[in-house]
Amino acid sequence: MEEKILSGRKNGMAVLLLTILLHIVAIAGTIVGGLAADSGAVWGVTLIIVCVAYLCLGWIVLPGLKVLKPQEALVLTLFGKYVGTLKGEGFYFVNPFCTAVNPAAKTKLNQSGDVKSVGDAVLTAAGTSASVEMVNKKLSLKIMTLNNNRQKINDCLGNPVEIGIAVMWRIVDTAKAVFNVDNYKEYLSLQCDTALRNIVRIYPYDVAPGVDTTGDGLADDGSLRGSSEIVAARIRDEIQARVTEAGIEIIEARITNLSYAPEIAAVMLQRQQASAIIDARKMIVDGAVGMVEMALERLEQGGTVQLDDERKAAMVSNLLVVLCGNRDAQPIVNSGSLY
Repeated sequence: MEEKILSGRKNGMAVLLLTILLHIVAIAGTIVGGLAADSGAVWGVTLIIVCVAYLCLGWIVLPGLKVLKPQEALVLTLFGKYVGTLKGEGFYFVNPFCTAVNPAAKTKLNQSGDVKSVGDAVLTAAGTSASVEMVNKKLSLKIMTLNNNRQKINDCLGNPVEIGIAVMWRIVDTAKAVFNVDNYKEYLSLQCDTALRNIVRIYPYDVAPGVDTTGDGLADDGSLRGSSEIVAARIRDEIQARVTEAGIEIIEARITNLSYAPEIAAVMLQRQQASAIIDARKMIVDGAVGMVEMALERLEQGGTVQLDDERKAAMVSNLLVVLCGNRDAQPIVNSGSLY
């Protein structure tokens, strides 16, 4: 299905003014015909019939008046056949028998642009107030954001993670969006879920050894947490490949939520804490050994104290205890002889 743009139809104001003028003329003609008929003129009756017929049927052209705001489109069909699309702001006049088509008009997703429009309250037979929802058949060409619900997906290591994405999209081909799929909003949401699952199962949550995320047969450091930009770009490309036939362009995809599933979150937190503690201890030990070596070298260079191997070992042990301990050391001063 190829999109056809209807151009040169911005004459709605002229048609509206002409219709109003003709109605005024018909009303005046009815009055004149009535006066003439009263005086016995035959043409008066004919004028009345013509004017009344126009007053009864002249409103038929009014449904052909269409008003569009910026970044809106209207897909029109005539007796089931696609005739074209109105794009751009303006006051249009088309065949009054044309029907606007938008199968996703009533679909409300968790996204920008899907603001529920409700008409004025009306009084029902029971005397209670009720609201009438006005269905808008116009298609928005603006950039919209689809905030898909969080999903629980297993990563490449089998760990369940919860992830959510926000997808920026817009309609670029109205004919494909309306006629190639049943409901382009639901179709987009479903394809976002599918693409997200296909990409997430390739990556581990955190960097893991021996994992190939690029498909080149070599292990790499890719992960959901550390390679979020790359993961988001792959999700965008995956979605775009699936929704091109629906006339939709995916502008950007971003990860909005990423965490372990609740059932393993506590265990993974302990694992991360243990890893952080080990890394911190390694740094402390490396620094402490360097400080001990520097202290021994300074003592030997200055000739301040001459220590044998046994005393050096005791000094190293004491310094390491002081430098690597979790609590502040409580020194004991020896006022006696060193030996």
